[in-house]
Amino acid sequence: MPSQHINPDTLSRSRGYSQVVKVGNTVYIAGQVSAGADGNVVGKGDPEAQVRQVWRNIEAAIKTADGTLQNVVKTTTYVTNIQYAAAVRKVREELFQALNPPTSTLLVVAGLASPDYMVEIEAIAVVD
Repeated sequence: MPSQHINPDTLSRSRGYSQVVKVGNTVYIAGQVSAGADGNVVGKGDPEAQVRQVWRNIEAAIKTADGTLQNVVKTTTYVTNIQYAAAVRKVREELFQALNPPTSTLLVVAGLASPDYMVEIEAIAVVD
C-alpha cells in the first residue's frame, strides 16, 4: 500500500522526517510541540498555552489528510514535568468533551528537542 508523506505549510519546517504520513486510511502525525508555523515557541513557560498550540498543530496536520480531531484514535504525550499533566488533561477534556476520547499514553521525560518545550504529543488517526 503506497504512503503519502505530507509537510504542511501550517506547521514549522521539519528536518529529516515527515510531519504526516498517510497509509490507506491511517494517518500518523509526528510528535507536535508548541512551535508556530514560523518555528518559534508559542507559550514559553506556560504549559496550558503550549498544549493548546500542540493541539492546533495536530488539527492542522490531520486536516491535510482530510480528517478532523474526531478522527484521532491514539495519542502519546510527553511532558517534562508531571505537573504539566493537569494542563494536558484540561485541554483534552475541552477538545473531546462531546466525543469519545482517543486512547492515551503519558510519559514524563527528561527533556524534549528544545528546553523551551514542555509538552509534545504524537497522534494516530483513522480517516474515511
